Amino acid sequence: MTSPSVLTGVHFMLGDVAIAEGALAAGCTFFGGYPITPSTEVAERMALRLPRVGGTFLQMEDELGSIAAVLGASWAGRKCMTATSGPGFSLMMENLGLAVMTETPAVICNVQRGGPSTGLPTLVAQSDMMQARWGSHGHYEIIALVPWSVQECFDLTVRAFNLSERYRTPVLIMADAEVAHLTERVVIPDAQGLDLWERPAPSFDAAPTSGERGTLVPAMPIAGQGHHLMFEGLTHDERGYPDTTAATHQALVRRLNEKIRRNRFDIYDVEERDLAGAEVVVISYGISARIATHAARIARERGVNVGLFRLRTVWPFPDELAARLSQQVKGFVVPELNLGQISREVERVAADSCAVAHVGHAGGDILDPDLVLEAIMAVHEGRAANRAERLAEV
Repeated sequence: MTSPSVLTGVHFMLGDVAIAEGALAAGCTFFGGYPITPSTEVAERMALRLPRVGGTFLQMEDELGSIAAVLGASWAGRKCMTATSGPGFSLMMENLGLAVMTETPAVICNVQRGGPSTGLPTLVAQSDMMQARWGSHGHYEIIALVPWSVQECFDLTVRAFNLSERYRTPVLIMADAEVAHLTERVVIPDAQGLDLWERPAPSFDAAPTSGERGTLVPAMPIAGQGHHLMFEGLTHDERGYPDTTAATHQALVRRLNEKIRRNRFDIYDVEERDLAGAEVVVISYGISARIATHAARIARERGVNVGLFRLRTVWPFPDELAARLSQQVKGFVVPELNLGQISREVERVAADSCAVAHVGHAGGDILDPDLVLEAIMAVHEGRAANRAERLAEV
């Protein structure tokens, strides 16, 4: 089956372009955005392709307006997306919380660059990983996916839309400037080969925000289909009406968190390679995982049993998987282009006997494979501190 929205075939494609094509293949018909390096090519591609397939491209005055437009279009029944980078992502944080509170499906792509502030507009970093998790206010869960190749830019964008629609939540694509600006081979299946999640029609008899048993996710009513809608950022009851009591707030926020936590094993997506018998495991994501793979190969040539644990889903963090693995190995090496954002999550769940060695810098260039190799050898030789030793130092 062919579809003008699905560019079926084998292509050599920029990562940003693959993100746009993944969105179109997933059924995205609305893009609201504002140009910002290094994500601008996503918007440019959507501006070119969306009108040709009956969709809408809207350039707003800034990133605040962009995400607001996306949320509104989602409630009108569209699959929606925006793309930005660090400073624009910061501007979107308040409305990210609104999307969580109102259970609005939307996909937000953040092509990361060096920060803080304007920072390094054209150079790479993975500096927004903690902002992705904790950038908005209140307590909430978020889903964030991290591609390491142009093929995954396409594949994970399709998955982001599926997760967003399934769990009625904003989903983040945390790309980085290097992956987004790579040109690589991408295979796009035909429309029939795509497994897409479509919104179930809500019952007129059910309360609009009462979660379905098991998933805790209510079906989403759409404006203009005869439902009485309340789109409310205030704490609200199951009808969507404001109810700012402590009891209602507890019930609502717990459900919003639980619908992600309870389904986390369906959301987790990691690549595990050479873990059987490994004494050192490299945990990484995005462009840094490509560097780590090269360093691990050299270490294996030197006789070190090294495994790879690559995060395709970074939020929710795969606590149980990493904790179980930490009991079987000497230690973890965590390469990332920041000063230790995901390595803190690894340290949090690692067994006391497990060493955790972070390899990173603030951004501007990819990691030196020799630094990752040195960290692997340090863990192998017992020169890296484990959790108990670090706590003793404190």
